[in-house]
Amino acid sequence: MSQNKNALIRYKTIDKCLQNKYRQWTLEDLIECCSEALFEYEGRANPISKRTIQMDIQLMRSEKLGYNAPIVVYDKKYYKYDDDEFTITDIPLTETDMNVLTETVSMLKQFKDFSLFSDVSDILQRLEDKIYSEKSHTKPVIYLDKNEELKGLHYLDEIYQAIIKKMVLVLTYKSFKSKEENTFHFHPFILKEFNNRWFLIGKKKGSQPITNLALDRIVSIDYDFNMSYLEEDFDAESYYKNVIGVTVNSGLQPRRIELWVDAVNAPYVITKPLHHTQRLIKENEDKSIIIHLFLCPNYEMERIFFGFGDGIEVLRPENLRNRMKKILEKALERYQP
Repeated sequence: MSQNKNALIRYKTIDKCLQNKYRQWTLEDLIECCSEALFEYEGRANPISKRTIQMDIQLMRSEKLGYNAPIVVYDKKYYKYDDDEFTITDIPLTETDMNVLTETVSMLKQFKDFSLFSDVSDILQRLEDKIYSEKSHTKPVIYLDKNEELKGLHYLDEIYQAIIKKMVLVLTYKSFKSKEENTFHFHPFILKEFNNRWFLIGKKKGSQPITNLALDRIVSIDYDFNMSYLEEDFDAESYYKNVIGVTVNSGLQPRRIELWVDAVNAPYVITKPLHHTQRLIKENEDKSIIIHLFLCPNYEMERIFFGFGDGIEVLRPENLRNRMKKILEKALERYQP
């Protein structure tokens, strides 16, 4: 690993430590955390001298890196940010950074028609738009749904690194249904995004089923370097082939679900299918349509159906039709005087 990459990892680690204002950080603490971070990336011990971290702090304080980090020492041994809200990740990119990014995007655009890049073409377009708006000091042209208040997003990179390095996580987690936090080992397989929310997919134990955990319910993350990672041939494409969202009800087989869609919603459902298994069965004279899907019913699927209001009707299977009917009848009761 290059020295520049090593230094960047140390800067990010020091920054992450000093953002935690609930703990006192000595120089020895920062050295230990930086050593652990480099071990995670390199897979081997990489001794860090006291002088190296002192120089890192000095550089982070200076204008040389553009950070101007307000790092102060109190009680003659503890380090902290004088501004509790400061983080080096909020520092704007320099003109040199912007030029490098511009050149990188230009190079990648040469490959945009290749199948390798077909799944990330929209990301490339968004990155180009972001760079242009920053350089020209104009508003972005591309706007996407996002939730600035969504919790847990800061865990994305940490979990991503744990997955590719096959590391066992020790998670402290509090679900909406639980009154207390729970701490357990977790073997991470993939990260999955659905409806502007991120989920971690994996297993607690080899004998237990696949579990999905919402990142916004994770309280803290640690690692168990002594436990062997669960090597499992998890095929995400196959696992989620017949579901909408992230909930897979084990034991259920996919079923043919037939829907009537009114004339108002038909064009939207045709141009943006509810699922890749969607097929058009019939187009009626009133411009309404009948489609079928091949799905395992779950909570997310029902939420999407209910989102159409009276624009969608479940024709079959009968048990799903009856379930939808009962829920709608109960909802209607709430509007009764």
